[in-house]
Amino acid sequence: MAIPDPLENTFPTPPAAVSSKTYTIAGILITVYGLHELQPSIKEVSCLWLLHPRLFTRSSMDPVAAAMIGDWNRRLHEAKVGQEPKGLIAVSFDQRNHGSREVDSLRNESWRDGNPTHAVDMFSTYHGTAMDTSLLLTYLSSHIFPQNEHTISTNIVLGVSLGGHAAWQCLLHDPNVSAAIVVVGCPDFATLMADRAAKSKLQTWENSSPPGASFLGSTDYPQGLVDAVRKRDPAALLTEECENRLDGHITPSEQEIRKLKPVMEKHLSGKRILNLAGGADKIVPYKCAESFMTWLKNAAMEDGWFADGDCVVENMVFDDEGHEMTPEMVREAMRFLRETLGQGLINHDDGARTSERDSKM
Repeated sequence: MAIPDPLENTFPTPPAAVSSKTYTIAGILITVYGLHELQPSIKEVSCLWLLHPRLFTRSSMDPVAAAMIGDWNRRLHEAKVGQEPKGLIAVSFDQRNHGSREVDSLRNESWRDGNPTHAVDMFSTYHGTAMDTSLLLTYLSSHIFPQNEHTISTNIVLGVSLGGHAAWQCLLHDPNVSAAIVVVGCPDFATLMADRAAKSKLQTWENSSPPGASFLGSTDYPQGLVDAVRKRDPAALLTEECENRLDGHITPSEQEIRKLKPVMEKHLSGKRILNLAGGADKIVPYKCAESFMTWLKNAAMEDGWFADGDCVVENMVFDDEGHEMTPEMVREAMRFLRETLGQGLINHDDGARTSERDSKM
């Protein structure tokens, strides 16, 4: 069963195309965008990794690449990006069991669409995507800049839907990824799956009192998955030590903070996050991420307990939008990318390291 295309209405006017070239790295087909447009005089290049939605392929990210690179190159041409500007390229590839890598289409479907192993299939797919991103960025320059024509100095991830889930893992688990733009993705897998289990009326959800009490560790969410999620998922990994982890407004105790800080420093110090969510999203409801996002924003803000971690967290919820990347989200992603690539070049009136904006389109 097809799901709505989160990118169907993203670009009312298609962006001007940029150059693209296909490479094979470690047995994975990738598309690299923007190589032809790089100015020979620019030494440092930033790479934007584009991770596509579930049931789609790398080509679905073509217009996103064109828009992001086009915006940056226009400003580069107008000398609006600082004294030592960087070039920008982008990369997309098929996530596991998608596109050129598909081996079993059913395993990409949900419980409602007949896939009994939906939870473990989805988490393992985007866990694999994060691993593939780390592998590919290790060898990318050897293929596209074999004579060291340019140096890739920055890696940023932008993911939509399934790609958004994966973007969180890339940011947390790869020290080479400095920023992530998450579009209609979720940092709390267990809560998202609990929501889907309840809506799907799974027996493992309903046959307990209260409903869902024995869901974690059941055949639909096996113990092996519970263990994997604890090691990789942002909410599970970062808030495991918190007694009140489900209430994002409660500040951890001093004892909890002593345990949390080393984990936060390892995974988030110096990193930047833009989370873009649809307030009316029924596929990845924002309510599944809200508690964790509140907890993380409060930790990272200027008077928060992780303020010294230099972690920038922006959380923007577009009240009336569903499971889609809207034109306004594109503009915010462009703005965030410009700020990330040109840190220190843009003045901020609010002086805050975190922000949350509820926008209505």
